[in-house]
Amino acid sequence: MTIEVNNIRKQFGQFTALDNVSLQFPAGELTALLGPSGCGKTTLLRIIAGLEHPDSGQVLLDGEDASRRHVRERQVGFVFQHYALFKHMTVFENVAFGLRVKARKERPSEQQIRHKVQQLLELVQLDWLADRYPPQLSGGQRQRIALARALAVEPRVLLLDEPFGALDAKVRKELRRWLRRLHDDLHVTSIFVTHDQEEALEVADQVVLMNKGRVEQLGTPDQVYNHPASPFVYGFLGNVNLFHGRVHEGVLASGDASFEVPDHAQVQNGTGIAYVRPHDLEIDRYAAGAEGIVVKLRRAHAIGPLAQLDLERADNAELIEAVIPNERFRQLQLKDGETLVVRPRRMQVFVDQGAAI
Repeated sequence: MTIEVNNIRKQFGQFTALDNVSLQFPAGELTALLGPSGCGKTTLLRIIAGLEHPDSGQVLLDGEDASRRHVRERQVGFVFQHYALFKHMTVFENVAFGLRVKARKERPSEQQIRHKVQQLLELVQLDWLADRYPPQLSGGQRQRIALARALAVEPRVLLLDEPFGALDAKVRKELRRWLRRLHDDLHVTSIFVTHDQEEALEVADQVVLMNKGRVEQLGTPDQVYNHPASPFVYGFLGNVNLFHGRVHEGVLASGDASFEVPDHAQVQNGTGIAYVRPHDLEIDRYAAGAEGIVVKLRRAHAIGPLAQLDLERADNAELIEAVIPNERFRQLQLKDGETLVVRPRRMQVFVDQGAAI
């Protein structure tokens, strides 16, 4: 099923949760709605499900306006952060629940229900827990049962609201890989909400970055990470260093250092900020006349395959974070307090056009 939302607006009192949002969700793909708390991602998910109604705008399911359809008519499976399992029912009964409450003419026979539930429990690899109760399960197991229950009614759309948010980091990582494999087997059009950028980039086919009720960027994980459309996207997706300066005719002057920025060759004396990820910095010992930003090594964390360096600029005392292979760190034999020079291998500069002359 394809999903499309057009010009969705939603306010709660004076707070604008969604501000004219339009998006398309391709059939059979897994889309992540990513952004900070309060950006509108869960509200959008609930509007697609029919659990909330927009103040204006449309929800189209396979091209048909579903804005007036009841939640039961949208054929949507919903998985919540806190499982929402019935504690007094066994695992089997929880998964069977959606089938047993269907209208009489649509309800499968008891034999069909038992067969369907067994299939789903095997799919989520928990058929051996059919007779247990939710309090006897781990958090990860409960979330997989919640997903099996959502799939039992054969939804055309699967919506997941922070599905792994209540779990610890190790279980969350295991489950998101499992979810990706499951999705590849089922190809149900799926949308999941998360504020965890690593989760979104690892699992999704496409990522929607949201901020303050608006869409900042939509693209594949590679596109949004490597080609951010705005300073917000750059800053939200992983650690980043900011180098403030003036941009004039294709050159950014930041403190004592300057860098060529040919994309901004037409800018005359504008205010600019260069965004550079820690792993995009080259590190060398300082030598007289060396080009780049002169820094002092304040601290190094060299555990595992990567070494993280905390650096202080010599010209303005701002801190810079660099990440280099541990092998390179050992090769350089760097010591705290040593003077180094850093050069960005790749940077993206955003210019405040209002400040440009």
